[in-house]
Amino acid sequence: MDDDSIPYGRHEVDADDLAAVAAVLQGDWLTTGPAVERFERAFAEFVGVDHAVAVSSGTAALHLAMLAGGIGPGDEVIVPTLTFAATANCVRYVGGTVVFADIDGHTLTVDPDHVASLITPRTRAIVAVDYAGLPADLTALRTMADRHGLLFVEDGCHALGAWCDGRRVGSVADLTCFSFHPVKHITTAEGGMITTANPEMAALLRTLRNHGIPTDHRARERAGVWEYDMTALGYNYRLSDLQCALGFSQLAKLPAWLARRATLAARYDEAFAEDPRVFRQSAATGRTHAHHLYPLRVAGREPADMRAAVFHALRQRGVRVNVHYRPVYLHSYYQALGYRAGLCPVAEHAYAGLLSLPMWHGLRDVQQAQVIDRVRDALTSVLHAGV
Repeated sequence: MDDDSIPYGRHEVDADDLAAVAAVLQGDWLTTGPAVERFERAFAEFVGVDHAVAVSSGTAALHLAMLAGGIGPGDEVIVPTLTFAATANCVRYVGGTVVFADIDGHTLTVDPDHVASLITPRTRAIVAVDYAGLPADLTALRTMADRHGLLFVEDGCHALGAWCDGRRVGSVADLTCFSFHPVKHITTAEGGMITTANPEMAALLRTLRNHGIPTDHRARERAGVWEYDMTALGYNYRLSDLQCALGFSQLAKLPAWLARRATLAARYDEAFAEDPRVFRQSAATGRTHAHHLYPLRVAGREPADMRAAVFHALRQRGVRVNVHYRPVYLHSYYQALGYRAGLCPVAEHAYAGLLSLPMWHGLRDVQQAQVIDRVRDALTSVLHAGV
């Protein structure tokens, strides 16, 4: 960090990570080489699934999940509205229709009952989002998808390492998408992964990430051939050996980092448990949180005004809180498509008060203590100002 302020999230890179990347730089392959396969195998083993396919971003993962799942024009896909825009945008990339689902006001994850009410003969897929790192009710959604013959895709970008009813996130849905953006649990600078138990889908994903060509340069080099065939319209969504070397190095540290995040979350829970000025995200039976974010909701009759004042007060105090997220259909692009405010009232009400406090495994105890003190001070000053 270039100042003394405390960001809501950041990456951590150590000497082992630097050495792993340097080894690739000194080797024969910078992209689509052995580091990619090694990272994929280790990631699949960690998640507890047969196949993991590395791609260039979490957004690329979501796009390819829609393509591999056969989603196209006229297909409806149910998507939670409290998420980053990419979760819905991937449906639009393939010409599908986004049907926004509301959330549970306590867990802030998608409400399965509302999802069930939205299923029509045109529905082809359900997308779950593990908001802030808390898994959605994957068991209920998996059962629902199977009952109706629907594709089940999980946006697990917040939840690497989380559990739901005894299964790791990444091993429940037909396709689960992860992100390795710098603020996520592990980073490859930019990058993503798709996990699946389906070998045919895994093969298709690898083809689609490589321009629609089933073989990559390394495979042809091993076979001693030059010829290749493009069998589908694909994309250049590959992840380099440099990035995968970094990801593999970071993956080994993930259990300790998850434990640290859990400790930080417990301290926040204790600090704000009895504070009537804020609401915390509720736990859920059978679900283990990965704590990508620590969301806190500001209470009050006008939570949006209160949140805005607290946001600015904290920024002035050196705490770079953030907001996750504006309901997707409130963005101008979706408004132009005809979506309107009021569609998902629980999500809209939650959004009005949401703040994300600093949360990453490198956050020091003294920094967290400062955050807690400054949040309390900001709430007090805003209330005294009559906001």
